[in-house]
Amino acid sequence: MSDQTNPGETETDFEVGQDNIETQIGPFGLDIHNPVFLISGLAIVAFVLGTLMVPQAATELFNSMRGWVTVNFDWFFLSAGNLFVLFCLLLVVTPLGAVRLGGVDATPDYGYAGWFAMLFAAGMGIGLMFFGVSEPISHYASSVAETAGTAESWAPLAGAPGDAAAAAQLGMAATIYHWGLHPWAMYAVVALALAFFSYNRGLPLSLRSAFFPLFGDRVWGWFGHMVDVLAVLATLFGLATSLGFGASQANAGLNFLFGIEDSSGTKIILIIGITAIALISVVRGLDGGVKRASEINMVLAFLLLIFVLFVGPTADLLKGFFSGIGAYVTNLPALSNPFGRTDANFSQGWTSFYWAWWISWSPFVGMFIARVSRGRTVREFIICVLLIPSLVCALWMTVFGGTALSQIVVEGYTGAQDAATELRLFAMLSELPLTQITSAIGIILVVVFFVTSSDSGSLVIDTITAGGKTDGPMPQRVFWCVFEGLVAITLLLGGGLAALQAMAVTTGFPFAAVLLLMCVSIWKGLSAERKLM
Repeated sequence: MSDQTNPGETETDFEVGQDNIETQIGPFGLDIHNPVFLISGLAIVAFVLGTLMVPQAATELFNSMRGWVTVNFDWFFLSAGNLFVLFCLLLVVTPLGAVRLGGVDATPDYGYAGWFAMLFAAGMGIGLMFFGVSEPISHYASSVAETAGTAESWAPLAGAPGDAAAAAQLGMAATIYHWGLHPWAMYAVVALALAFFSYNRGLPLSLRSAFFPLFGDRVWGWFGHMVDVLAVLATLFGLATSLGFGASQANAGLNFLFGIEDSSGTKIILIIGITAIALISVVRGLDGGVKRASEINMVLAFLLLIFVLFVGPTADLLKGFFSGIGAYVTNLPALSNPFGRTDANFSQGWTSFYWAWWISWSPFVGMFIARVSRGRTVREFIICVLLIPSLVCALWMTVFGGTALSQIVVEGYTGAQDAATELRLFAMLSELPLTQITSAIGIILVVVFFVTSSDSGSLVIDTITAGGKTDGPMPQRVFWCVFEGLVAITLLLGGGLAALQAMAVTTGFPFAAVLLLMCVSIWKGLSAERKLM
């Protein structure tokens, strides 16, 4: 085995899949890691059965779990988020940024267009559709209210009571904060760790591999098993949260357009139907399924963005993009401050939830980005994964949220502000031309983002539970795709979106500590690689 005194610079004789169980059940072949697959599967089955058997008790438990974590550990989430951003920016400006993922002669597997489409669709899709209109106007409404700054207020910082222009700027700054550098830094940390240790060190494409410089061959034991199990659970519940948001918004859109009943039953039917579509994409594989669906989504999203930009208050939106970025930079120190906050509802109810949600998504998005990022330098990787998507998210929020804010402040139309959260996008579009067409495109975008998230999530979870193998038998991917939909349905039945959010927060909390340790391991591994170069 490898020398334990300096595992950051040595190799291991561990072989990918050496602990796997390969068997045949009827016509289906299995190639699963022992015991990660078994523990993860049993834990999820027990969770599903328990929630369905006692839904009322499950609802109360979920709500108390979310409240306890976000109230008591908001400082931890905010501090960790700041450290991830600083760590990524440090890699860009140091010589470690010159390290190439896959070795000095490696070339990218995908061009910029396909690469960016896949990482963006996996990382932010449904969330942008759900919160693009809702979040800016929520922050605006709480900031402009006369009660802003009180203990009961949900306004960011102290709000701007009675000042509509200042409240709109503050609302946009808070939104960009939640969708900008911090979440993408979390994704970048996990993705970089997986890509580097897999492509440059020949280790399995699994979360445990990221800790080899710190623990050596011990990562192949129970420490590694627990890291991978935690990654599976965090991924599954993070995905289930997004699938719940997607089903709620698709249902609201169908109700808005066609009068289809907005109910739990309809949401469940939607999840089943879209999961079935995701299964087709799973069978088609990474290039034929996820890549194609991601590119379709990027085209549709771009068309909808351009339409809203040019039929909305174009000049104000373009000006608002730059002023929003400026407001974000100006307010960033206060928004990211982990201690002494007087806006507890905002920092705990908004930021803590978001950071836990992003962290619970990080194994899924990180591994997916790693799989499509061979051949990039660390500097190129960080810039493209961190800075460019942050700017695109800021533009999206400015166009959709800014249009809704203009309707409220300039036109006096409060339909979007008064609508339910999942209906706000369609209420905003109702004041623009071609409402039926743009609303239909919005529903299609939600559905296809749903499919790409479910599909790529299945690929990632299967890779983890197959010991790092990326070409496991098809039935395993189908199993996890079905389970993602089943968990989303279970959580909706056991407490709705609150239950979905609670499980994302609860699984994201312990994984935040894993990501912090991962930063140390990445630095150690890249330093050793730089010396070899």
